[in-house]
Amino acid sequence: MTVKIVTDSTSDLDPALAQKLGITIVPLNVHFGQTIYKDGIDLNTDQFFDKLINGTVFPSTSQPSLGEFVDVYEKVNQPGDVIISIHVSSKLSGTINSAHQAAASLSDKIDVKIVDTQQVSMTVGLSALGAAKAAQEGQSAEECVAIAESIAHRSNFFALFDTLEYLEKGGRIGKARSLIGGLLKIRPILRVEDGEIGQFAKARSRNMGMLKLEEAVRDLGKLDDIAIVYSTDGTDAENLAATVQDLLPGGKEPYITRVGPVIGTHAGPNLVAIAAITSA
Repeated sequence: MTVKIVTDSTSDLDPALAQKLGITIVPLNVHFGQTIYKDGIDLNTDQFFDKLINGTVFPSTSQPSLGEFVDVYEKVNQPGDVIISIHVSSKLSGTINSAHQAAASLSDKIDVKIVDTQQVSMTVGLSALGAAKAAQEGQSAEECVAIAESIAHRSNFFALFDTLEYLEKGGRIGKARSLIGGLLKIRPILRVEDGEIGQFAKARSRNMGMLKLEEAVRDLGKLDDIAIVYSTDGTDAENLAATVQDLLPGGKEPYITRVGPVIGTHAGPNLVAIAAITSA
């Protein structure tokens, strides 16, 4: 029996790292008017942000179809395999519904176990990475699922936005809606709470916002993993990673990755966020 790991493109995993660990990424869709792009396949991040910032059409996103999940599950599966499909919060996307429907349609021939992380971006990615590493070590499907769920439960995600305009337009503003219209030049910091986007803090400058991100992570206590994600300029992400590296054990380094087009649709330019996994 081999355990195969599947996730979706909202995980913001580096494709090379995913490939190295045998993780298959199912792309979501980005719509610019009548044109539909597969996240990270038909449209790379540079192309996306150029269209977002300089174009005249605001994009929208949609989940992969049932059929796309069926195709992926059939492609990666070999007789006797178990597929663990690890996804973005069901409160933020219908992606996991498509995964469930596909798994049900294949239940007589493929064993698919689905994990709703109740997370977004690299907190989904870190759950998938943990499960993939366990699978490579030969752990059972049940153990891999438990690891993915444990990482998701210990996940913390804080994001410093330049503006909430894109999050509001994309309909993902969630519990942070009260911030709209009252920010002026205040920089909002949001977090994932119970699978939704919620308000965490406000900062009067980007520098203060970066300090608040660092403080939020330092207040968590002992950590197993950190990932820094950004949308357009990686300088602040690299600086933040260097600043918080001391929080990780054994000389471990934070992951640094760029959000893909789907997360970028809702985050907008100049996002910096930090995903942190507390120790068990």
